[in-house]
Parts: sequence; structure tokens; C-alpha cells
Amino acid sequence: MKPDAYTPRSGDPNVRIDHYDLVLDYRVGANRLSGTATLSGRVRDRARSISLDLIGLRASRVKATRGMDVTHRQSDGRLKVSFARALEAGETFTIAISYAGSPRPRSTRWGALGWEELADGVLVASQPTGAPTWFPCNDLPRDKATYRIEITTDPEYTVVAGEPTTPETRRGRRTWRFELAVPTPTYLVALHIGRYARRDVALGAVRGAILYPRAIEARVDADFADLPRMMAAFEDAFGPYPLPGYTVVVTEDDLEIPLEAQGMAVFGANHIDGRGGLERLIAHELAHQWFGNSVGVHRWRDIWLNEGFACYAEWIWSERSGGPDAHGLALAHHAQLAHEPQDLVLSDPGADRMFDDRVYKRGALTLHALRLTLGDDAFFGILRAWTAAHRDGTAKTADFLRLCEETAGPAVVEMLRAWLDDEELPRLPKGGSHATPAPISPSLPAGGAPAPR
Repeated sequence: MKPDAYTPRSGDPNVRIDHYDLVLDYRVGANRLSGTATLSGRVRDRARSISLDLIGLRASRVKATRGMDVTHRQSDGRLKVSFARALEAGETFTIAISYAGSPRPRSTRWGALGWEELADGVLVASQPTGAPTWFPCNDLPRDKATYRIEITTDPEYTVVAGEPTTPETRRGRRTWRFELAVPTPTYLVALHIGRYARRDVALGAVRGAILYPRAIEARVDADFADLPRMMAAFEDAFGPYPLPGYTVVVTEDDLEIPLEAQGMAVFGANHIDGRGGLERLIAHELAHQWFGNSVGVHRWRDIWLNEGFACYAEWIWSERSGGPDAHGLALAHHAQLAHEPQDLVLSDPGADRMFDDRVYKRGALTLHALRLTLGDDAFFGILRAWTAAHRDGTAKTADFLRLCEETAGPAVVEMLRAWLDDEELPRLPKGGSHATPAPISPSLPAGGAPAPR
């Protein structure tokens, strides 16, 4: 296998990591992280060495189990681990890496990614290549693994790296432990450290929690009041919620964009106004738990499978909550995109434009075109079949087209290919309610503005 074409310097395509065990110690005031990462995995083909990603932190020791001797060398964001003998194709390994340093974001073409110090705490926002700023990893979206995370820090802080847990206090410090039992890519492993209040929320059969600064509690209560109804609407549209729980973190700091993680989402205080003004962002990040997290992208060029689906979920929530219907929103955004440059190919937008707002909106319009062509019953049947068939795995655009062809025939695929592979924006098919186009709210990002991920 080859590296991901959009992130060619990340990951080792010959490596498959099955499990990460992270035992970490972090001192907030000093921004000092130390710990041991134990990685269990295998090689696909015969190899004398493997290469891992580690940015801004220094590995001091690498040790292998089963008495196997290893050496390591670190340079330019890569940690090369060499074995005393070659590993045969499919052979497993377990290595423990001790490392430390002052973590910081990495600079990328998409901006600063990874470990980020807040005014009083930390968040990790890794999409797409920020995970190596806090642990050594095989940073490929297709390489999903399970995780155990143990982190010890200052006692006045709450730590979230999965479903909220009760910490253990010892010698004036607190240790928090988390399990991510559902296969997760490195970029969706989150970490939040802050002074948070916590509220548990019943989301139907799903365990939910919201962590937030107490000073904005009223705004949080108002803006997330409809989260249970939103969960019910999405389960009806997409199938059962695919993860053990859902946790929302609201930081005291303003953030450029909200961001999803596995079973989690983070919002800045600026996204929570107490009036539901940015409710579409809440819908977007929740929808990612189906599209992007449970059904992950095998390669970054297929990012529309994450963002187009989550954007369309905004429109579904709008119509199900009494707002403008999806057809009206589609007409409005189609008109907007028609006046923007026709130079983006949705199925392969290029690394620089992975997060271009046109990927989001054209992806959503592609799904609406499919809905207009098939009708609601068949359309939502495809969405539920998609989330069921690829649950906990990864997929490509070709997999979605195959499902559509099996369900509705080759003519539907031909229609979809115009949306996916042509630069020119197709017309929406006839059909649907033909509602009056909804006005585009100023809160909706125009093309090129930051969009939720």
C-alpha cells in the first residue's frame, strides 16, 4: 500500500496498529508532557523497520516485548524503529516508547494542528495530521485502532479523552483513565483539560454528557436543549447511534471552528450564544459520529463522505425541527455555488482544498440530488444501509457508488458521477417539494470561510 496522497509524509502504509496504550503525565503550568506509549500492531509485508509519526516531542527509549532487540532514530517528525531481525509479513510486534517534551501545534497547509494550549487548559484538534503532537502513532485515516489512555495532571482540572470517568486522586494529583473500544483513527482521538462543570444528558438510549465553563451555563443549557430531539431525528434518518456515548466539551476560549472527535465534539464559547444562532454546528458535529467517525474515510481525497454528509444533516435537522426544508436550503446553496469558481472536483479536491466550503455544500447537494431522484424512502434506506455496512470501518467514494448502483441501478450512478467528477456544477434534478429558496443566514460560511469539520 502507498501513503495517503494528501498527506504523503504521514504514516507507514506497511504498518497496521491494533492498539495504543498511553500512560501520560502532564503539568499544565509548565506545559510539560511525559509518558509511555505502547503500540501493538503488525507489518503487512516483510520489514526490518517501521516508521511512526512524532512531532515536537523526543523519544528517549524504545523497547520491544518478547526479548526482541530494537534501535530507534528520530528526525524530521519521524521515529524510525529498527528490529534486530526482519519481521515476516503479518508478524505482530509490541513496542513501548518513552517520550517527553513541551507539546505544541504543528504548522501545516491547513493551519496549526494538534496540541493547543488554552488560556487555562488544553485541547487537541488533530484533523487531519495533528495526532503526533502528543503521542507517537501511525497517522493514517485508514489505520483504526483501539485505545487505553491514562493521564495524570493537576487536581483542579478535569480531563476528557472519551466518555467522562471518575478520577483517582493520589499524592495531590489526579489520574484519569479512558477506554476507546471502538476502532478509531489517530486524528479522532481527542484530549481536553480544563476547569469544567459537567452535566449528564439522556439522549434516548445513548449516554450523553456536556462539559462547560460554569460562567456560561445558561447559554449552554439553552443551545443544547434540543440535543435529545436531534439525536432521535438522526437515529431515524441514519440508523442507530454507532458509539457508546456522546460527549460535548465547550471551552472558555473562542475557537475558529467546532470539531468532532470519536464520540465527542468541542465548541468554543463563541459558538454558544444562548439563542441557538449556530444550532447547525451542533447538528453538523453530531452527524459526524455516523459519517466520518463510525464510517471513516479510507483516504483523505474522499473527505466529502465526511463533510458533505454532515452538512446535509444540518439541512435534515432544519426541516425536522420546523426550519427551512432541505430542498429550500439546497436551492439557495446551489444558487450561491453557481456564482463561485467552477474548478473543484468533489471526488478529488486536492490537499489544499480538502476543507473548502464548496466540498461541504456540493457534497450536501450531491446527496440532495440523490434524494430528489430516488424519493425519501429509498434515499434514507441507502443512508441507513451505508452506516450499517461500514460501521467501525472505512470506505471510499467507490463503495458509496456501488451501494447506490445495487439499490437503484446504474443510471443513478451516472447522475452522481457528474456531481462527483465534473468541475461544472450540475443542475438539481426535478422533484421534491420545490420550496422557495431559503435565505442564506449570515451565520452560514461563504465559500472559503472556515467551516465546521
